[in-house]
Amino acid sequence: MGVSRPAHVVAVDGGGSKTDAVLLDLDGRLLASERGPGSSPQIDGLASSLATVDAVITALLATRPKGELAQVSLYLSGLDLPAEIAAYRAGIGGLPWAIDGVVVENDLHALLRAGADEPDAVAIVCGTGMNAIGVRRDGAQVRFPALGGISGDWGGGSSLGGEVLWHAARAADGRGPDTLLGALLLEELGLANLDELVEDLHFERRPLTMLAGLAPLVFRAAGRGDAVAISVVERQADEVLAYARACLTRLGLRDAAVPVVIGGGVARSRDPLLVDRIVDGLARIAPNATLRIVDDAPVLGAGLLALSAAGAAPDALARAREELTTADAVSARR
Repeated sequence: MGVSRPAHVVAVDGGGSKTDAVLLDLDGRLLASERGPGSSPQIDGLASSLATVDAVITALLATRPKGELAQVSLYLSGLDLPAEIAAYRAGIGGLPWAIDGVVVENDLHALLRAGADEPDAVAIVCGTGMNAIGVRRDGAQVRFPALGGISGDWGGGSSLGGEVLWHAARAADGRGPDTLLGALLLEELGLANLDELVEDLHFERRPLTMLAGLAPLVFRAAGRGDAVAISVVERQADEVLAYARACLTRLGLRDAAVPVVIGGGVARSRDPLLVDRIVDGLARIAPNATLRIVDDAPVLGAGLLALSAAGAAPDALARAREELTTADAVSARR
């Protein structure tokens, strides 16, 4: 009679700036973790995303003790449409780790699982970009295309960083009101004038993706009382509320006691102006809803979902949550 071999799961959370992967056993123990660059197919392209995910999983499995691979679950930003998910599934076909039952889904599911166990819940990511999902106990879901301006989207680090440059440029040439954003921008990048940055972006000497890194300047200027920056922060808060209102209304949960989970780098900044406006607005939209800001790495949710799909016991899920509590804890296992 053969000796049974321990089973393991792989969970991946991939966003616009980084990709985290973890290896867990079915008792919920964290065995290894890996981090790579961003893997959003909408930002980096399908081929680049596939290469990144393959690289982090291959590195992860190189550390694996002997045992069966029971589940692989991938949660990536940029997989917003069924066609995108189908294309990704086709792309991983034939890779040695792409076992039967592999899950390929949007990373919002990982954020939702990291922040809520309830069957009725909303999750809103405010990181490099924005997106949201709402779920109801009967299986109903609300999702959004999240394709940028063409699908009505605004918000997140890329939008905020773009607003920094837009307002700074208009203040510099006299079309817009004075703002601290210009001076903060020049200081941040070590430039003498904005023309240099504008031309670098125009001639592609700098990538437009660098604008997302300027988002913290909005909060810094707003904290100093800059009216322009305050208006941008308020707009960002209102966009979070717009997603919450849309999800709760379409699911008929405006009066329910529902957790509204928000995550991503912008949300985790916990800027007082941003958070206070969201809390006040949510109380008007859905008075029984509760705001939860998720500080844990979204790979926590990915790991819990992978373990659940593999049939792990509740105590294993509790152990995994403890071991995957923070991104630092994951990093420490590398």
